[in-house]
Amino acid sequence: MNKKNSLILALFILTASMMMSCQDGENGSNSNKPKARGASGEILLVIDSVKYKGPVGDALKGIFEEDIKGLVREETLFDMRKVDPRSMTRILKMAYNIVYVTTFDDKKAGSRMISNQFSPASKEKAAGDPSLFMLRNEDEFAQGQEVVYLFGNNEEELINNLRKNTDKLQNLFEVRERNRLGSAILERTNGKVQSKGKEVLGLDLKVPASYQFVKEEENFLWARQPTPTTQRADISLIFYQTEYTSEEQVFPENIIKLRDEILKTRVFGDPEKPNSYLETEKQIVPSFRNMQIDGQYAIEMRGQWKTHSISMGGSFVSYTVVDEANGKLYYLEGFLYYPNETHKKALREIEAILMATTFPKGNNN
Repeated sequence: MNKKNSLILALFILTASMMMSCQDGENGSNSNKPKARGASGEILLVIDSVKYKGPVGDALKGIFEEDIKGLVREETLFDMRKVDPRSMTRILKMAYNIVYVTTFDDKKAGSRMISNQFSPASKEKAAGDPSLFMLRNEDEFAQGQEVVYLFGNNEEELINNLRKNTDKLQNLFEVRERNRLGSAILERTNGKVQSKGKEVLGLDLKVPASYQFVKEEENFLWARQPTPTTQRADISLIFYQTEYTSEEQVFPENIIKLRDEILKTRVFGDPEKPNSYLETEKQIVPSFRNMQIDGQYAIEMRGQWKTHSISMGGSFVSYTVVDEANGKLYYLEGFLYYPNETHKKALREIEAILMATTFPKGNNN
């Protein structure tokens, strides 16, 4: 972003922040604000009810209510709760994630309430630069809160910017929710898994204390949070390393092949039946995306698992991590068994744990 746009965004943020502080009688000190609250994965969407029923609402649903890839049942990325600006209360303003949406040409009462939070100078800047569409303001009404303003001079302009920045908006709240959950579940960790991680794999593994150490083999570890309830899934975590010799190892078809090879001789639906090994469900094609974990290049895979000979299955998310400096390829996965329940919170827990892994730095050879 160039200096001009940075200054414009700073003007927007300062204007909105000052106006909201004055309206709520806040003195700007976070210590005097309540802590943000809200269910996991929930976004409070503040938008005029008529606008929400139109194309802007459709665009927002396409971003925040997109189906999670790789699942059997339809589950949305976030739980979006719509509120008209005229119905906002002090309690609602304490939500963990809030998204305000308006266009400056909209004269409907709800949209005007949001637009009035922007100064004439800010609107003039937006009119001169149609690429401006978002500002963020942390802790506006409560501690630990993220408030995002999505705006445009008109609906066509706003929708265009929303569509171009879908990944950015999704990632913003995905990271927030993952970090929020990670802070809670990783406050106490399993010391045995951590020591085994360093001993067997050279990794610093941060696994919650509620998980149990299950199994160790050469270059392989397994930990598990068993006994599913209506509040908690049966989650297994597996960690594996091998030599990194070729870029072809991280092609999607080879990652699936590696996964099946790891599981076939190590993880079984019924330990008494070796033919009940876990394998990747091929009827639902896994999804892949590139990312980084602890500064290392990684490929995320999401999909479904099944057992080879008995009727069991569920969801999984994995990260194949390339440590080129040390010539290592790491495979980290969490898979869950949680029939008849939604999987997205458990998957977010897996993400938070696996992405907290610390890898060796530099060449250890």
